[in-house]
Amino acid sequence: MSFWTAVVVLFAIAAVTSIIRGRQRASAGIISDKQGNESYAPREDAEARREVEELRERIKVLERIATDANTSETRRIQAISDEIESLNDK
Repeated sequence: MSFWTAVVVLFAIAAVTSIIRGRQRASAGIISDKQGNESYAPREDAEARREVEELRERIKVLERIATDANTSETRRIQAISDEIESLNDK
């Protein structure tokens, strides 16, 4: 094997290794910017998104309960309901 054949073979091995490494890093979600800084690519997680939406809905309900229980209309309705219950108990 001549010197130049060995150089070409080594270059081919390095190129194939680089391609395989790049594919593995891409499948793992690792990206690099122009300066070579590596970071994880943001992934869209449908389950996490669904869970966040459910939690937002629960917070809305809790806020409504917290604010609706303190209105004068709600207190008046509760007082009437309590009065009806006390009359039913007699």
